[in-house]
Amino acid sequence: MAKTKKETKGVQDFSKYIRWFWMVFIGGILAVLLIFLLASWGAFGEMPDHTQLENPRTNLATEIISSDGQTLGKFYFNDNRTPVSYSELPQNLIDALIATEDARFHEHSGIDGRGTLRAFITLGSGGGASTISQQLAKQLFHGEGSTNIVKRVLQKAKEWIIAIRLERQYTKEEIIAQYFNIYDFGNNADGIRSASRIYFNKEPKQLDLKESAMLVGMFKNSSLYNPRRNPVGVKNRRNVVLYQLEKYGYISEKVKDSLQQTELDLDYSPESHREGIATYFRGYLDGFMKDWIKNNPKPDGTKWNLYNDGLKIYTTIDSRMQKHAEDAVQQHMPRLQAEFFVQNTPKRNPTAPFLDLELEEIDALLNRGMKQSERWRKMKYDLKKSNKEIIESFQKPTKMSVFTWKDGKASEVDTLMKPIDSMRYYKSFLRTGMMSMNPQTGHVKAWVGGINYRHFQYDMVKQGKRQIGSTFKPFVYTAAIDQLHYSPCDEFPDVPYCIEANKYGNPEEWCPKNSGHNYGGTRTLKNALANSVNTVTAQLIDKVGPQTVVNLANKLGIESEMLPVPSIALGTPDISVYEMVGAYSAFANQGVYTKPVMVTSIEDKNGTILYQFKPETRDVLSEETAYVAVKLMEGVTQVGSGARLRHSWAKNVTEYKEVITGYPYELTNPIAGKTGTTQNQSDGWFMGMVPNLVTGVWVGAEDRAAHFKTITYGQGAAMALPIWGIYMKNCYADEDLNISKEEFQAPENLTINVDCANHNSDTTEEDSDEETPEDLDFG
Repeated sequence: MAKTKKETKGVQDFSKYIRWFWMVFIGGILAVLLIFLLASWGAFGEMPDHTQLENPRTNLATEIISSDGQTLGKFYFNDNRTPVSYSELPQNLIDALIATEDARFHEHSGIDGRGTLRAFITLGSGGGASTISQQLAKQLFHGEGSTNIVKRVLQKAKEWIIAIRLERQYTKEEIIAQYFNIYDFGNNADGIRSASRIYFNKEPKQLDLKESAMLVGMFKNSSLYNPRRNPVGVKNRRNVVLYQLEKYGYISEKVKDSLQQTELDLDYSPESHREGIATYFRGYLDGFMKDWIKNNPKPDGTKWNLYNDGLKIYTTIDSRMQKHAEDAVQQHMPRLQAEFFVQNTPKRNPTAPFLDLELEEIDALLNRGMKQSERWRKMKYDLKKSNKEIIESFQKPTKMSVFTWKDGKASEVDTLMKPIDSMRYYKSFLRTGMMSMNPQTGHVKAWVGGINYRHFQYDMVKQGKRQIGSTFKPFVYTAAIDQLHYSPCDEFPDVPYCIEANKYGNPEEWCPKNSGHNYGGTRTLKNALANSVNTVTAQLIDKVGPQTVVNLANKLGIESEMLPVPSIALGTPDISVYEMVGAYSAFANQGVYTKPVMVTSIEDKNGTILYQFKPETRDVLSEETAYVAVKLMEGVTQVGSGARLRHSWAKNVTEYKEVITGYPYELTNPIAGKTGTTQNQSDGWFMGMVPNLVTGVWVGAEDRAAHFKTITYGQGAAMALPIWGIYMKNCYADEDLNISKEEFQAPENLTINVDCANHNSDTTEEDSDEETPEDLDFG
């Protein structure tokens, strides 16, 4: 039966809608394809090319690595990122990421079709569809999405294309490693390595399951899920990750339930330029690297960026010895400082912390300090304030955090204080400088430039130079041995001795006195050095001449200015700890000076060696002269001012000796060394040597006018030697360090007698074992 006209028209109308449907559908597909095509051509913004995909641009921190393979610190501006390879990631971390972020990661090629369809149908209420590859593309090349719907669609298109290209360019394992390396976990934790070190104080490979779950949970939003500010939220998010691990069969329900009940157990270890281990050494290294970069451009002629190029700096510092050195400083200095405060109360010392200064001199000193301060610089040059306004600001109470020793540890206290008063307060603190070095290789193993880098940034190892007192005397004795072939057993009269005016350019007669003004009889050179007898030292420098001693010191690496006058025999020059350790090392190295080495090599992020150090050595002394000098200095620790390193009498001593010694060292192995104390007890030194380690320690205040009133606490044996003793005792306890306990090596053909056992004149050596620190003639 034929269709009516009306029925025919209905069919035609319906077919029109079908045509429109297919036109819109196909047009939509073509439009989507066009969008993706245009995006791939860069029509909506630059797309990364093959080279950029091969080498995505990320800022990488420069890593400082110790001789025992530990990270000492990093140089970075905003991105504290050090990449790790897939093999350095624990399996539980990888499992947590896949279970939480992309369960079908190994099944797709960058885009998860099922997930995308689900997200489209549910309008995102059932979870997003971004794969790990897409998230990596976003992190690497365009960051957070726009809130504008059109821009967001275009960004999404770019993200899909980049994700597919990443999948073609890299293996799945490489994509996972890049994703962990690129993410910012907050608190300067850029990338998984920094995050695991900062939040748990361990390397990524050492992360356990719940730690891995916490870090993966932070991928959702590290600003919101910050474990320091939002521990409850982070714990809840971690538990979601544990649920996902159980859901996809990575862990059992029992393990999930058990771990969900645990706390985060953070071990927060911030990585900043002013915190952590070896801060003063890192400060030195910053200057070293900037000088190196200035003279060593990249192959293309551009400059290396210390903070972004991911360099690796391999250093000679041993992290274990560095820790022992810092612990020794932290153990001794609070006790010494406590006694200094006791002696410098306003009641006992109205000019505290200064001694021997008039009020006008103190005002002048503080005024100089004001003009050298960072506060003055900022107000003068940044804020353009007048001198009057700046000076007035120093008299206004200001909220500040100041350094203090609390319960024997470095701490901070918030207070309200006038800036001028804070200057006086800080000048009352005793500082220290310490360096330890292998004399054969020149490798510096430990470097402590002060008591706290955050508050006292001036480095007293290499920057600071102070009078060295009697630690200079071994150079005088060595010159006499070298020039005149003296033996440690040769005797000299212990009588007042003067060097006439104008003999060495000295305008006046020079007549040094012994500490305590004790004279009489004769002393061997070994006894004289052990007890720092000034009159014998004066006789020796008169015999060899000051210029000879200066020449020897220069050959031993001392570059500081030294006037060739007789008084240098008692240590009047200002010299750094760095120079002194280098010089003493030649004695332990059989007369060969080896320039201290801090950096062994530098590599770029790909492992290409950019710099490798070449040792600098020179023969300065004969083996015999060096050995005889060492035997002389052994007397210092056997019967002289360093003898307390040997004894156990500190176990039952008075309180003041407890402050000086800390605890008994009872070291029995051969040790050569020398204490040093400067005029008015302003500087205390101890230089100590064993065959494969030379260590120097200085202690004093910023201004020489701040010092102990008497020699009891103000001598090198009380100020500096305890740090050396604690450090060495801890180093010996760490047997893996292989610090020598052997005798110093004697030359094969020794012609100078070093055995002074039969010299009756050395009665002081026999008696000094029972003497208290007040009785000894310390230098």
